[in-house]
Amino acid sequence: MLVSVFAVALLASGAAAQNATTDIGTLNKQSAEKVFPSKPLYSPYAGRNFPTRPLFGDTHLHTAASFDAGAFGARLGPRDALRFARGEEVMASSGQPAKLSRPLDFLVVTDHSDNMGFFPDLFAGKPELLADSTGKKWYDQIKSGKGAEAAIEIITAFSDGTFPKDLIYAPDTRSYKAAWQDNIAAAEQYNEPRRFTAFIGYEWTSNTGGNNLHRNVIFRDNGDRASQIVPFTTMAPLGSDNPRELWKWMATYEQKTGGSVLAIAHNGNLSNGRMFPIIESFTGRPVDKEYVEQRAKWERLVEATQTKGDGETHPLLSPNDEFANFERWDFGNLDGSVKKTNDMLEFEYARSALKNGLKLEKQLGTNPYKFGMVGSSDAHTGLSAMEEDNFFGKTTPQEPSPERMTATFIDNAKTGVKVMDWQVSSSGYAAVWATENTREALWDAMQRKETYATTGPRMVVRFFGGWNFDQADAQTRSPAMVGYTKGVPMGGNLSRAPAGKAPTFLVAALRDPIGANLDRIQIVKGWLDAKGDTQERVYDVVWGGDRKPGPDGKLPPVGNTVDVQNAIWTNTIGAPELISVWTDPNFDASQPAFYYARVLEIPTPRWTAYDAKRYGTKPLPGTPMIITERAYTSPIWYTPGT
Repeated sequence: MLVSVFAVALLASGAAAQNATTDIGTLNKQSAEKVFPSKPLYSPYAGRNFPTRPLFGDTHLHTAASFDAGAFGARLGPRDALRFARGEEVMASSGQPAKLSRPLDFLVVTDHSDNMGFFPDLFAGKPELLADSTGKKWYDQIKSGKGAEAAIEIITAFSDGTFPKDLIYAPDTRSYKAAWQDNIAAAEQYNEPRRFTAFIGYEWTSNTGGNNLHRNVIFRDNGDRASQIVPFTTMAPLGSDNPRELWKWMATYEQKTGGSVLAIAHNGNLSNGRMFPIIESFTGRPVDKEYVEQRAKWERLVEATQTKGDGETHPLLSPNDEFANFERWDFGNLDGSVKKTNDMLEFEYARSALKNGLKLEKQLGTNPYKFGMVGSSDAHTGLSAMEEDNFFGKTTPQEPSPERMTATFIDNAKTGVKVMDWQVSSSGYAAVWATENTREALWDAMQRKETYATTGPRMVVRFFGGWNFDQADAQTRSPAMVGYTKGVPMGGNLSRAPAGKAPTFLVAALRDPIGANLDRIQIVKGWLDAKGDTQERVYDVVWGGDRKPGPDGKLPPVGNTVDVQNAIWTNTIGAPELISVWTDPNFDASQPAFYYARVLEIPTPRWTAYDAKRYGTKPLPGTPMIITERAYTSPIWYTPGT
């Protein structure tokens, strides 16, 4: 815009308060008042364009198109999975009807990129596979009632690198491309903008040495762009098990198609210290500038809870956190081939990664672990059924039956690592604050990290940070209106602390309408102290009932109404909703920090209690029958001097 010499003179004289002259004329107060409202609109909702409700879904689900899911007995394909997520009743692979209590809002079918489509073709007796002697052997085993033997051989052969080369579905083969196109076609068929979103996606499954470095890759785009490529695999020469190579593939996809893609890491607890490194496992050297920049760019979220255990934190990492011991899987790596040691834990859990990210940012200028949080299922059944009273397991053998509470999930005779089916978690879902239910809006919200993880219940959680929230802001039925006006939402950043001020946080939660009351909302803070060491603290912010913290500062337990024998509870304790404004009492403007909210429900029956009631199964010693469901928001970060 050009400004005239006359306008400059007016500015110098102070006359610009009434008039402003540009190359399109002079604007004065009277003419401006004609085009701008002279008083606020009556409706506070008119013109609102921020997200008004969370959308719940699953960003991590496998169908029979994943060779391991198929070998384990899954017969449901991507279309069955999408129909189920939309609220339809389907027949599970175990031959029993299944339906959600309420439809989900979105789903990402993330079948494994390696060998995608192999098992359905083998099961169907595809001639090319039967022409191979091993393929014919496996097919005959399946058809003669020895499918279990075939499945074990298939999984073992792929895991130890002895899978017949002629049977591998490599990305450059016609069969692989057909499987990928079918995945895309299913998502296109069931995607209904503003009603139900079916994303296109896949899982990249790096598992070298049994150490889990898996990522789910989610496209913002429709099939016209996703069809221009094939997924990245882990097998050389067309693939790699190194995340750096996955990030290069993602960059190539965006450059080639003009599309957008992100990756979500999961199950750091099964990586044996490799998921959130300071020392990179592939090189043995400290992570460098390229690593931190690329990871921060492509991996915006972390799957913090799922069927293979919760990934928020661990009691040894957070000894002062009374709720840290939750649904833990800390036995070893993914296949149990290497036992867990305590020194691995720091590089496996979300909270310690968030803390180490502050340290790496100070060293390298970029925080690679500045991620938001989601939950998802990782079910290999085609069924995103993660409700405690409607849990269809992780794999088809774990679908509802009298035997699953006493069956074995992993048993590695060499290392002694043994995991029971009762240790599988009924978790979780991703909650996304999107402006509408479309691929674009949901993906954009994931990209900006306006998300939270839930272990299953569909509680509504708001979290805003700023410098000027006060208690009056908690006396509202629309916390988002003041939240977006005075602060930033979950996933956001705070900087330039005003002199003498500490950050304030507006946090609110509303229980799942058909779920349990809320126990409390906590804010978890992590920071880098003056010595450069990482610290953490958990604050109870608001809670249900008339409890008061004791002399030790601890809030008394909310109580427990669970009747385990009958698998019921009552909402006579806790609160249906909680909201408050909290100010950090220990803020130091010179120290980088992050804050996230953790919302806890009152105790409720775990899926094991429902199974014991329905089937009359006697639980094994140590089987938990009660659970404290929860949600974790994406953090809000504070960065000094920016």
